[in-house]
Amino acid sequence: MNAKGNDPAPSLKRELGIAEVTLAGVGIILGAGIYALLGTAAGMAGNAVWLSFIISAIVALFTCLSYAELASMFPDASAEYEYTLRAFGKRAAFVIGWLIIFSGIIGASTVAIGFAGYLGALLPLSDVAGAIGIIFILSLILIYGVRESTLLASVFTLVEAGGLVLIIIAGIPYLGRADYFLMPAGTGGVLSAAALVFFAYMGFEEMVKFSEEVRDPERVVPKALVLAISISIILYVLVAVSCVSVVGWEALSSSPAPFVTVANAAWGTDASLAFLVIALFATSNTVLLMLLAASRISYGMSRSKALPGPLAYIHPRLRTPLISIIVVGALSMLFTFFENIGFVANITNFLLFITFIVINATVILLRYRMPGYNPRFRVPVSPAGLPVLPVLGILTCFFLILQLEADVIAAGAGVLLAGIIIVVVMEKRKKNGG
Repeated sequence: MNAKGNDPAPSLKRELGIAEVTLAGVGIILGAGIYALLGTAAGMAGNAVWLSFIISAIVALFTCLSYAELASMFPDASAEYEYTLRAFGKRAAFVIGWLIIFSGIIGASTVAIGFAGYLGALLPLSDVAGAIGIIFILSLILIYGVRESTLLASVFTLVEAGGLVLIIIAGIPYLGRADYFLMPAGTGGVLSAAALVFFAYMGFEEMVKFSEEVRDPERVVPKALVLAISISIILYVLVAVSCVSVVGWEALSSSPAPFVTVANAAWGTDASLAFLVIALFATSNTVLLMLLAASRISYGMSRSKALPGPLAYIHPRLRTPLISIIVVGALSMLFTFFENIGFVANITNFLLFITFIVINATVILLRYRMPGYNPRFRVPVSPAGLPVLPVLGILTCFFLILQLEADVIAAGAGVLLAGIIIVVVMEKRKKNGG
């Protein structure tokens, strides 16, 4: 309510079309995953790192189609929370919403550290200072408006996608010079790299959180999901092939800035500065869109009374979820004190794998149990009514979890357990009238 007490509370603006949502999705997916993790992944998979990207892409596609079906039926900003609520109830919905929020927060802080690493090559700033600075600036942009944020993200997306295209072009004269199936650690290394580079596909699940700011979301969001992840898969595989063609997996794995190494080898040292700037655009873009998505699900869950009410506050003039943006930004700043990108990226992956298992199970369950369930988009291949691709999505997510290291699983399980404890405590307080 406003000051007069008789007007409805402000709502989110529906300003986004398929081009903006697709570009925003590509912008979230691209960025730190390919720019920062390619070298680490090459050290695991060797020249066959491109195969790791394909394996991760298959797993991501299964779940992407499930998101498309659910988004076409329930175009809600709280996304996973809303889907899980309808299939499994409030407890599971809260835990999944909790995991998604933290995957966005931790992911944004991790990528911000990557940004600071690149920035440190230009300015005498510590990683923590650079990371906190970029999160603060981007949070202010998010507060100002969603259209301004997505327009900025669209420009950044074009820059970072252009950088990937340049890397692909750099590799064309070198194609065929490498053994593309060279796996120094065997198939186990390729699978471990696949679990790591799944972080590179993180973002398609965030696109559904724009639903309340999209025109005709039931039609636009599913199409934008499929377009964004398809574009990203093609770029990733071509980039991986190009990089190992130019310098090989050894040089990639030993470089803190793999793209700069490739550019130097292909075009000389003058290219390094250009790719340094492109990397700054790429990483800042990913931070911006992760913060945007995490703030939207926080807002949606608060509006559904699963999180404290102030998080649902919308600025009456700017019409953005002010408190959610501030809280998400502040928490992301705290996590910038972690500096091991690979470790934190895999924690994010663990949280996503658990979430995706539940999302795929949600599609299966709602197909059988929810009266009137008739989404505008349906996952194909359903013999005897059983959606096969969501089943494969569950199995492949479990498989990739098994490729993670024990300390990563323990840390991720800690975040999961915290969410479970919170929901149990909240329920007890409600029963006791607290």
